[in-house]
Amino acid sequence: MRLPIQRRTFLETLLSLAAAPAALAATRTLMPERQQNASPRIIVLDVNETLLDVSALGPLFARVFGNAGVVQDWFSTVLLYSQVTTIAGPYANFGQIARASLQMIAAARGVVLAPAEEADILKGLVSLPAHPDVREGLEKLRTAGFRLVTLTNSTPSAVEQQLRNAGINDYIERKFSVDTVRLFKPAPEVYHYVATELRVSPTQLRLVAAHAWDVLGAMRAGCSAAFIARPGKVLYPLAEKPDITGRDLRAVADEIVRRDSPK
Repeated sequence: MRLPIQRRTFLETLLSLAAAPAALAATRTLMPERQQNASPRIIVLDVNETLLDVSALGPLFARVFGNAGVVQDWFSTVLLYSQVTTIAGPYANFGQIARASLQMIAAARGVVLAPAEEADILKGLVSLPAHPDVREGLEKLRTAGFRLVTLTNSTPSAVEQQLRNAGINDYIERKFSVDTVRLFKPAPEVYHYVATELRVSPTQLRLVAAHAWDVLGAMRAGCSAAFIARPGKVLYPLAEKPDITGRDLRAVADEIVRRDSPK
């Protein structure tokens, strides 16, 4: 039995609408990635360990603790308790957590920190040098027309000092701090905050970081990501891998230019 013309037309319309997303997805799959972007993605750069070399504090830790490698234990503790703060509270800024973590590390090793020693280490955190590859990588991205912003756990005043002291401030259009939303990365609200401030969709952002947890957080929030595999840094095996991985910012920048530049 044939359907009345109005009912048949209505059903055909519904079927065509249902098929449209699949057809669009297939078209996007066939298109080269760079053609899918009407404009270049905005590059969102992590700061500590990604752009700046935290290991430069090694001599200070060697003097205080007798072992330069303690700097990595300390900074890992800082990152751990920033995430604990986001989950369990109460909120404290990155500088406060850095100080508290330094006191924990000292207590665990039976070291009595002199106030001047504590101050020197914390002051050193805002005077870190850039990794040797950073300036060239930033230059490649800027020359290719990408907008460059930073997103860091550091407070706004601290990141201003960090980038100026490292000599790379002029490359950065805007500096975003988690202190504004009072949640630390990798909370999704942090990445969404950047997208809202820049008036773009999260899909228009590409985070660049040397931390697997930061890459994971950005991707779960809807952003693209690129991982810098600095010494000792590896991706989390249980998470989706980013489409760009490189040994340093120069290599990552080359791949971003290849993939994300519009025709």
